[in-house]
Amino acid sequence: MTESPSALPISRFAVPSLEDMPADIRERILAVQEKSGFIPTIFLALAHRPDEFRAFFAYHDALMERGGNLTKGEREMIVVATSGANQCLYCVVAHGAILRIREKNPTIADQIATNYRKADITPRQRAMLDYAMKVSKRAEEVDDADFAALRAHGFDDDDIWDIGGIAAFFAMSNRLANMMSLRPNPEFHMLGRQPKAK
Repeated sequence: MTESPSALPISRFAVPSLEDMPADIRERILAVQEKSGFIPTIFLALAHRPDEFRAFFAYHDALMERGGNLTKGEREMIVVATSGANQCLYCVVAHGAILRIREKNPTIADQIATNYRKADITPRQRAMLDYAMKVSKRAEEVDDADFAALRAHGFDDDDIWDIGGIAAFFAMSNRLANMMSLRPNPEFHMLGRQPKAK
């Protein structure tokens, strides 16, 4: 007899209770819960290693929350495309939900996770994802021609760093999530698929 999906643990590793977490981590998790209505399992799983939790989210926020020429939706496109290529269930599901919300588009995440080359995106976004995928899967092949192609679409050096940094960070995140067998929250699956009720 197989276990139902809801009975499976969220991680292969021990997950501390909120009461046992350091105060700063517990406060951050409770703030996320208040904003979203649930606690994304990545927060609980990474609380297993408090120093790494802090470092992970500091770098995540530095890449995903900064200003610049990439929209928040485009940043999520990078995460979803590269996570799909790296077969990371958690990141595709969780960041797919965020992408749908950011872009106000219920189909964009499924398109990008499956094959961004066929997705309804702009040529600029396609060039961005071409480069992100190369950094994620074949970073040793990145060369000046990649930078020239991005500059032809109006990306500057900060943008190019952002694209590469997000792809590289989530390549690491994808591997951690797969190592942990991190399970996405059921709530993510439906987010952004239907217009919000008024």
